[in-house]
Amino acid sequence: MPVPGPVLPFDESRPSVRPYVLTGGRTRAPVDLALETLVGTRPGSVTEDPARRAVLERCGVACSVAEVAATVGVPLGVARVLIGDLVATGALQVLGTATAGAPGQALLARVLDGLRRL
Repeated sequence: MPVPGPVLPFDESRPSVRPYVLTGGRTRAPVDLALETLVGTRPGSVTEDPARRAVLERCGVACSVAEVAATVGVPLGVARVLIGDLVATGALQVLGTATAGAPGQALLARVLDGLRRL
């Protein structure tokens, strides 16, 4: 399945908006979101805000918080706040993390010790 391109490409004719305007001055998301947290749009989700609408459109296919920031064209902190707002309102759902189910640190340490003994 192809990955959608940038939703809000840079356009010199469009006036730029400071990041704090998009988040209402907030720097913390209402939910804790790691870079690799996967999020997806819930069916029927809509919003009037253009920045949040761009996030919803991008999350039509599950993607990470970092991917949203990169493709929508906003700083990572802004993406976290926007995504957190949408999760809090039920428009987005957290699907897990890209590292969920990855081997634990203890297992990796044992493997490394075994390799060193070779």
